Amino acid sequence: MTLTKMKLLQPQFANKSTGIVNGEASGILNWNDIAYPQMYDVYQALLSNFWKAQEINMQDDIKQWDQLSEVEKDVFLRINTQLASLDSLQTPTMAQVMDYVTDPSFQAIFAVIAQQEAVHNESYSYVLSSLVSSTEQTKRFNEAKDDPLVRKRNALILDAYEEFRRDPSIQNLFKLCVNSINLEGIYFYAGFAFFYHLARQQKMVKTSTMISYIQRDEMQHAYFVSQFIRLLMEENKELQTEENKQYIYDTIDKAVQLEKEWAHYILSGIEGIDLKEYDGYVEYLANKRMRQLGLQNLYEGRDNPMPWIHVFSDEMMNDTKSDFFEQKSRTYSKVTEKNGFDEL
Repeated sequence: MTLTKMKLLQPQFANKSTGIVNGEASGILNWNDIAYPQMYDVYQALLSNFWKAQEINMQDDIKQWDQLSEVEKDVFLRINTQLASLDSLQTPTMAQVMDYVTDPSFQAIFAVIAQQEAVHNESYSYVLSSLVSSTEQTKRFNEAKDDPLVRKRNALILDAYEEFRRDPSIQNLFKLCVNSINLEGIYFYAGFAFFYHLARQQKMVKTSTMISYIQRDEMQHAYFVSQFIRLLMEENKELQTEENKQYIYDTIDKAVQLEKEWAHYILSGIEGIDLKEYDGYVEYLANKRMRQLGLQNLYEGRDNPMPWIHVFSDEMMNDTKSDFFEQKSRTYSKVTEKNGFDEL
């Protein structure tokens, strides 16, 4: 089924949309008159995460930078630019999806996600500009573009995104969303684990604080997109096929295998990170994504095999209502089943 772009204003229709895509809606957003009232809670949860890179003073990390080993520096820079390359895809993609979403409440949420992804991208540049020269920054970004394994990983996401750009059908929107979950809910975590590993040694703590903010956003994005997929399939019965169900299992499994391959490639020289544990951790994350989609676990076991990383999770910071890394007062949205946050 081809998707129809929503017109900006159609006053002949009610404000409450009759469908999240290909529905009828006036284009006016009245949060008190929406088809899925729970989306207001998602919207509020996203807004409560608002932050800017410049809130984090990088002076401590600048002082520590030269104390890192050459291996740690190299991995730090490679991961930073690789994460930035992934986040660069999300802002324009979410903006394009908005054109085909009929429900104004969902449009608003996609708009917030697009903005937050732009902040994430800026934050990686902010960290780099604090630590290395502009020449080194350019070099590292070019490495991220040219690295064969990075390109292999990105291809899984890019192919689905480009397919939707060429043919904005409901089937391709479904595939785009599955791969958005792969990007935000699986692909970032080898990089996150590296920065948290440094933080548990009291190294580059400011960078790790910023990473925790990014992760908090990404978890909520992955949760929202999983709910969007479920509603999309509920409203559009033609998507409820065994082939599409199998596509979810196969595509998330492929993302897991690519993430493992990347982790073994980028983290192999980092003492203190058990890559076998990390493999199980990625499978644990994938199982959570499957359950958010209302499907069965993809892998055996549901426990986190990397317990040390839980200390750096959003849930821990929400429980203490303070910044774990700096112990400064900071307001966080409370973790609930309603807003979709769970342990890292």
